[in-house]
Amino acid sequence: MTPIRARIGVLGLALVAGLATPASATAAPVTAAAAPAPTLEERRLDGDAPREILRRSGFASAAPTFARGLGRADSYREARRLVAREGSALWRRAVDRVQGRGPARGDLSRDDDRPLYWARLGMTRELRTWEPGFGLSERQRAGLLDELERTSRGQRDIRLPQHRTGSGGGGKGVKRVLLTGFDPFTLDRDIRISNPSGAVALALDGTVIDTPDGPARVETAVFPVRWQDFAEGAVERALRPYLPKVDLFTTVSQGRVGKFDVERTNGAWRGGFPDNDNVSRTETVPVADPASQPQWTTTTLPYEAIAAADTGRFPVLDNTAVTEIPAGGTEPVVRPDGPTPGSTAREGGGGNYLSNEIAYRATLLRDRLGLHGTLPGGHVHTPVLQFGPDNADPATGAVTDPAFVRNRLDIVAQTRAILAVAVSASGRDRS
Repeated sequence: MTPIRARIGVLGLALVAGLATPASATAAPVTAAAAPAPTLEERRLDGDAPREILRRSGFASAAPTFARGLGRADSYREARRLVAREGSALWRRAVDRVQGRGPARGDLSRDDDRPLYWARLGMTRELRTWEPGFGLSERQRAGLLDELERTSRGQRDIRLPQHRTGSGGGGKGVKRVLLTGFDPFTLDRDIRISNPSGAVALALDGTVIDTPDGPARVETAVFPVRWQDFAEGAVERALRPYLPKVDLFTTVSQGRVGKFDVERTNGAWRGGFPDNDNVSRTETVPVADPASQPQWTTTTLPYEAIAAADTGRFPVLDNTAVTEIPAGGTEPVVRPDGPTPGSTAREGGGGNYLSNEIAYRATLLRDRLGLHGTLPGGHVHTPVLQFGPDNADPATGAVTDPAFVRNRLDIVAQTRAILAVAVSASGRDRS
């Protein structure tokens, strides 16, 4: 999820206030607000590729089924129950498909993250444009949309295990790992695109990784590629209940071609690259209590151990570079060894797009919770997920090919191996 920059070529976990709390059914205004139009992101559903992805994965029925349920809802309270149920069911369905549970319902490879993305957009479009017979205020509609986003992204499905000891109390406990991924992005460049970080989240949710330091249970969630959701506290609201309870966290996104990066430093700057609604933001990352906001945050992942381990076919780099405006200066300067004292952030190691921002927000939240010295956490960039060389043209190419599937499976497997190294090395560091 890095912006377009020389570093990556063509592609690249505290706000306490969350989104508006929906009004209860008894407090709802009498006058209904007009239903808004679909968003730009939702309108992309009309393209051939999204329709094919939904059809070939068995997810084409998700939005129509949801719409029929909305049509039967006769109160805000009933609608909210429906939204929570169907959003959670969509997430579980996507996880189950990727992890091989139940029928595939289509010939699209099971590891694909895109059916969840496009099915969710179909459901949000139905909910956004729904005009019920009872009064529905703007505030209530926003609350329903928020509930659908959070449940369908796994943010309400995080189930951390209790620490477990072996017989006699001498065994190692089950480590608790939190991982986040992202939706596909740059869809106007290639609407077929998949995001390997989203595929990682679906593949690893609820799984147990065996490490030399004992088993680790992974719980995951995914986030939108939209500046406004982050400004409204989506990251902090989702992660704040869990960071004090986990043993390690990592935010994950797509980065450079052909390599993984463990990002050493994150910057407090939005560089303006358009999001999935084609909205740009060029500004300091907006957080609560900006007076105490640092320009930089740092990883506490065991980056040296991760970079040195043999985890898969892609090289893994400890990325220390940033772009800063030095203290007293006016122009940005690239620093290969990290920021200098008093400098102003312009790019973290992972750039200045939403991947850098989720890393900055998650690590800032870690620090504001007083966990910097005890909780390993940071950001990992995966390689760019590429189609096969004969299927690279977005105008004429197929929605999948063998190289595309193989690349995604390899990235997922290597991310899992990186987590195993991180858990084991962090356990040694704390022993």
